[in-house]
Amino acid sequence: MKEEKILAIARDVLQKEKEGIQAIIDGLGEDFIRAVRLILSKKGRVIVTGLGKSGIVAKKIAATLTSTGTPAIYLHPTESLHGDLGIVSRDDVVLAISKSGESDEFHLLIPLLKRWNLPIIAITANRNSELARNSDVVLEVKVDKEACPYDLAPTVSTTATMALGDALSVVLLFEKNFRLEDFAALHPGGFIGKRFWLKVEDMMLTGEKYVPVVGTDADMKQVILEMTAKRGITSVVDDGRKVVGVITDGDLRRLLERESDIFRFKAVDVMNKNPKVITKEELATTAAQRMEQYGITALIVVDDERHPIGIIHLHDLMRARVV
Repeated sequence: MKEEKILAIARDVLQKEKEGIQAIIDGLGEDFIRAVRLILSKKGRVIVTGLGKSGIVAKKIAATLTSTGTPAIYLHPTESLHGDLGIVSRDDVVLAISKSGESDEFHLLIPLLKRWNLPIIAITANRNSELARNSDVVLEVKVDKEACPYDLAPTVSTTATMALGDALSVVLLFEKNFRLEDFAALHPGGFIGKRFWLKVEDMMLTGEKYVPVVGTDADMKQVILEMTAKRGITSVVDDGRKVVGVITDGDLRRLLERESDIFRFKAVDVMNKNPKVITKEELATTAAQRMEQYGITALIVVDDERHPIGIIHLHDLMRARVV
């Protein structure tokens, strides 16, 4: 097959899927609103069920709902008839997905769910199906044709169904005032999670071995030795051991450009008198943002009385994938 033909087929598939999603957009209305209200009215979970390709889509929708603040779980229609119905409670709402709405498994499952008075939301292409007739709300996903040349393999329909599930999840997210912090709490191992739970105290180095400190009257030899031993930065403290300044590699380079004899200076003469510091309670991402803002690679961590208690480095934040 020629390259042009390969690309032509791919573009045709994507165009059909685009049109399928557009059809869903154009058809959104009262049924969708009813589905949202129904889910919000129940205290339990959303039980998402489907078979075959619809089952795969159902699993994805259940995962998206759960991660955005609407607890959901996937129920296999066949396994439900062999014990898995035990996961269903009377406070739940069912989201049943079937293109035809006539799957044999649903013929058995739906009456059982109805017997428990569970509300059912159907996502189907067939409003006249048994599934649709036995559902409280029907969300129609009807596409002109699948991308498969034989109009058999679920392609456009599954894409459109998944998009509809995303729309439902995000609307519920807004309705529940689900915040970024809430998302992070459900994803503690991911990048977003780290942004919102990892604090400076979790990343900072502490102790005399790591925290650079010199007095205001320290000579430049002391300053350079302290900076060399502790990653190119040192805090400068007064007699009360409060941070009154910071000296970095950049400060030394600028001093060398101006002066031929830098060893006649004391730390107080060289230090930045407006030091950039941070507290241990602040987020690690705040530390990274501050470093980026001021073009520095480390921050001295101070307590409420501005005593140096730690240091946090950009490289450590990068290793932890905070930035």
